[in-house]
Amino acid sequence: MVIKSAEYLISSPDWEKCPNPIWPEYAFIGRSNVGKSSLINILANNEKLAKTSGTPGKTQLINHFAINNAWYLVDLPGYGFAKRSLSQRRQWEQMIENYLRKRPNLVSVFVLIDSRHQPQKIDIDFITKLGEWNVPFSLVFTKADKSTQAEVSKNVKAFLNKMRETWQFLPPNFVTSTVKKSGRDAILTYIDELNAQFRAIA
Repeated sequence: MVIKSAEYLISSPDWEKCPNPIWPEYAFIGRSNVGKSSLINILANNEKLAKTSGTPGKTQLINHFAINNAWYLVDLPGYGFAKRSLSQRRQWEQMIENYLRKRPNLVSVFVLIDSRHQPQKIDIDFITKLGEWNVPFSLVFTKADKSTQAEVSKNVKAFLNKMRETWQFLPPNFVTSTVKKSGRDAILTYIDELNAQFRAIA
């Protein structure tokens, strides 16, 4: 897939205020500071599209971007250790859950996992919720350039093995580096395939 245009549309506090669900939609989410904004910018071929920050919890709303005037890319607030009040975190969690469970054109969620670490309970708990809600998802292992290839492979394998303990089938997974732009083409090709399926059904 060639990215010809990528445009910020709107930031919404609620799924009901999101754009008209006329296009297939792909949401990106992960633990705070997992490199989500950097990945979105690499995918969209626009380094200024999503605001990157060294401060976890910068994304607080449901952010929609129009890609090629054909599909939506959505930047969701991270889950985890953002320095916010308990009430605000609960508000975010409810906003995200409502969006994930009720948005009619949501095709898949890309869950970002930091490839530098062994399986984290917070990530496993989140994808378990996605399974309970019947929300399709893929895994994107980020920051592959920050560790050796052997270390990344070991951590990815450990994560997938952890999933095998409770999952019969594993989701698609991608290993990415925003420095080397590795994994970009594979993710965009996958989205292209899902777009074709979406339009065949629509």
